[in-house]
Amino acid sequence: MTAPALHRRWPPRRVDAVVVAVAAVLGVANSWVKPSNGLLTGQSIALVASFSGAVALVLWWRRRAPRVVACVLLVAHMVAFTPTALAVAMYTVGDECRRSARTLWAFGVAGCAADLVAVQGGGPQWNLREAAYSLAAVVGPLVVGYAVALRRDLAAAARSELVVVERWHALLVEQARETERRRIAREMHDVVSHRVGHMVLTAGSLEVARDPDPEQVAEKAGLIRTEGRHALEELREILGVLAPDRSRESRDPHHRAPLTPQPDASALPGLADRTRQTGHDVALHVSGHPEGLPTVVQQAVYRAVQEALTNAAKHAPGAPISVTVNSGADAVQVTVVNGPPTRAPEHGLPSGGNGLLGLRERAALLGGSVEAGPYQGGFRLSLQLPARPGHADPTGPSA
Repeated sequence: MTAPALHRRWPPRRVDAVVVAVAAVLGVANSWVKPSNGLLTGQSIALVASFSGAVALVLWWRRRAPRVVACVLLVAHMVAFTPTALAVAMYTVGDECRRSARTLWAFGVAGCAADLVAVQGGGPQWNLREAAYSLAAVVGPLVVGYAVALRRDLAAAARSELVVVERWHALLVEQARETERRRIAREMHDVVSHRVGHMVLTAGSLEVARDPDPEQVAEKAGLIRTEGRHALEELREILGVLAPDRSRESRDPHHRAPLTPQPDASALPGLADRTRQTGHDVALHVSGHPEGLPTVVQQAVYRAVQEALTNAAKHAPGAPISVTVNSGADAVQVTVVNGPPTRAPEHGLPSGGNGLLGLRERAALLGGSVEAGPYQGGFRLSLQLPARPGHADPTGPSA
């Protein structure tokens, strides 16, 4: 049974009562069994036994005043030889006064001296064995009390440290969750805003068209179907990361849907083509070799172009768009400029401003920057990133 468990089952005052009773009984028994090596007889033995039992009552106050109780029992030990009560007092001094080395040394020396006086008072039979007994009877309980207190302090410190570690771990977990929530929000914004935005714009063009060509209707309906399917697939992948163990498909690799890689610089022509199908004239100019950039940089380039094209489709329908990607040895720069709109924007498309905010966060993670604002009646977005980010977090912007 550990000390905390003992304290829960036995309150300190109950323990003290048991200690006092045991010390009193042993003190009386010791006086009758070994009556000072035969020097005491008759009434003297009874008097010493009564004194030994009464002195043990002082132990009731050993926790409140350990030094005073120890001093009283040192004197009593020299008078009536009360080793049990003295041992308990020395144990209490080692426990309660563990932080005062001077007190421990003082009571250790005084206890040995008092025990030697008590033993030597019995006659000429004192020898080295008696001295060793005195040392063990006094210093032993003192050391044991100190060791028990030290162990208790170490256990308390370990529990406190464990609480701190658990709180710190909980904080790190919460920070990781917040980071992951923001990353998922960026990914879902990119998917929903771009794909669904194209669907709404394409459906809107069909709605306002007068006597549309059946082939054109079929083409745009196919575009809406394709964009919707891609949006559902990308959303399923994002949500699948959130709950990888909730379905049989996620647990069984034979039923798990293949994950498509995140788009990079090689997907820019397809992105431009999809935007052209919504009625925009998109000019894409790529210089250098962006395909040789780190994957995380390519994904940031793609997301920047995607965000700019989506915003242009929302707020400047029909406007010409120029996309320029310059990939150098040290940096890559993306510039997307759209002109003024040629028709009124759709009012049913929401805009929460999260796209540019997420783009700035991506750029900051990679050590780059984003500039965006009005430009010659339209809008201009510029992204600059280092070609080899030194502190890039590849899991930050990607899924």
